[in-house]
Amino acid sequence: MIPTKEAATAGQAVYTPRMLRLYDLIVLGISNRFIWKCPTERLLRLYDDNISNNHLDVGVGTGYYLDKCRFPGDQPQITLLDMNPNCLEAAASRIARYSPACHQGNIFEPLKLNHATFDSIGLNYVLHCLPGTMQDKLVAVRQLVELLAPGGLLFGSTLLHGGVPRGWTARRLMDYYNRKQIFSNTTDELATLEQGFAAMFDDFDIEVVGCAALMRGHKSA
Repeated sequence: MIPTKEAATAGQAVYTPRMLRLYDLIVLGISNRFIWKCPTERLLRLYDDNISNNHLDVGVGTGYYLDKCRFPGDQPQITLLDMNPNCLEAAASRIARYSPACHQGNIFEPLKLNHATFDSIGLNYVLHCLPGTMQDKLVAVRQLVELLAPGGLLFGSTLLHGGVPRGWTARRLMDYYNRKQIFSNTTDELATLEQGFAAMFDDFDIEVVGCAALMRGHKSA
């Protein structure tokens, strides 16, 4: 079942301009390392190892990773996609030196990106904010796979509720975020994510780091 637009909006509504000014400190500086046990440096390495010069980033946050990562060339073509205009504005401003293209859109709906294809797509900390079951979320991932050029790579990470180690603080904070509809991942399991990627990609890997699953899938050439 495709979630309603209202349900899809709930997970990103918290990202006001004020919240985005605190995001790097709260999420990247504190939560990743001390609560989710997946340090920001590890997620940045995921970008360094997999990003291309023709990249679509989905759920862009503050643009931290695009600002800090190492592109393989000096003039990458970057497209930003997010439901939240505040995130798009923050990220685009942060990486203005790359003149990114910006699109506001819902990945549960048909995407209008001028028929563009991409050599890499980043999907970082997005799935645990999407409504619905993991099967619902994988439908959205499959739509993104259609935007990959032959041989392209989709990569990213998500915080899981089941199949990963979660300490006391992580369990409590995750429960709180789910009650507030910031997260929607109470049924998100590692096994379901692995099954979904196996169905979409001939070549994929998923690595667990703390509460996070770091995922990569190659589209056949």
